[in-house]
Amino acid sequence: MALKETINGAPVTEEQIAAWSVEAEVGYDVDDLKKRGRGRPGRGAEPSQVVALRLTLKELAAIDARAQREGKTRSEVIREALVASAA
Repeated sequence: MALKETINGAPVTEEQIAAWSVEAEVGYDVDDLKKRGRGRPGRGAEPSQVVALRLTLKELAAIDARAQREGKTRSEVIREALVASAA
């Protein structure tokens, strides 16, 4: 292999490439591949949109403190605040 390819920092070996080749030649179980989820699970029936938001360290600390107190994630606290604000 001329180039030093890596996956997650680990070098890809000729043996690994040969194993992948054999695996591909044998074929894949399409139904099994479809069972595996990709990415994060959805939040409902409709697709959701990722929105970037800039917060100060003080704002993040307040959100994280509330999330820890209430046993929620940072995202849950932010979503609840947005819903309450929009109402």
